[in-house]
Amino acid sequence: MTLDAIQLRVLGALIEKEIATPENYPLSLNALVNACNQRSSRDPVLTLTEDEVRQALHGLEDLELTSTVHDSRVPKYEHRIRTVLNLRRDETAVLCLLMLRGPQTPGELRSRADRLYNFDDITAVAGTLERLASRPQPGEEAGAENAAGATSATGPLVVMMTRQPGARESRYMHLLGGPVAVSTPPDSWSRPLPDAGPSTGSAREQLAALQEELIATRATVAVLESRIARLESFHAAEALSPADALE
Repeated sequence: MTLDAIQLRVLGALIEKEIATPENYPLSLNALVNACNQRSSRDPVLTLTEDEVRQALHGLEDLELTSTVHDSRVPKYEHRIRTVLNLRRDETAVLCLLMLRGPQTPGELRSRADRLYNFDDITAVAGTLERLASRPQPGEEAGAENAAGATSATGPLVVMMTRQPGARESRYMHLLGGPVAVSTPPDSWSRPLPDAGPSTGSAREQLAALQEELIATRATVAVLESRIARLESFHAAEALSPADALE
């Protein structure tokens, strides 16, 4: 299972709203677009269109990660990730935050999870991350099944990334969008910066800020690549002749 950047934003927004504002859940298409594009608690901030969100929903429904509810005047949408991946509530909250805000440390996850799940301390967050990172691969061993028959043998769902220079904690990232780069930075990054007095701390902060900008840029590029792929698919379908379509 590999989701593109828009599908990840749609799925993360559905999870967040289901937990944080259950009175307004499931979400209409308009409400879901607003949730995807909100400026708070999102990294990067996106400006998705209704068509982009609708197409993402089609892909997620094919994977059974979302479903449509037809009990009102307009269709509404809900996620099914807990059932499909056999997730606990704490695991769902962590994956939601990683989908919406990118790589984060256990401390950041705990401070940002207050509306989604109440972690007692950072140790509890670390335990959740460890379970998500150590899930067995399908076929390696029998995973515990839920009532719907879903198993925890999904393979790892998160990975620990290389610690940033000057950081006290390593960050974690989800693997729902495929493998992520976790290789050790060049030696010049991992060695202590030369003692330059008061400016040393500033240099470390600048380097950390540049790395954060790089991650945000990569996320934006992933969204643009997803949009281009969808446009190419749309134009290719339009270019089919009636005879080709019949074949």
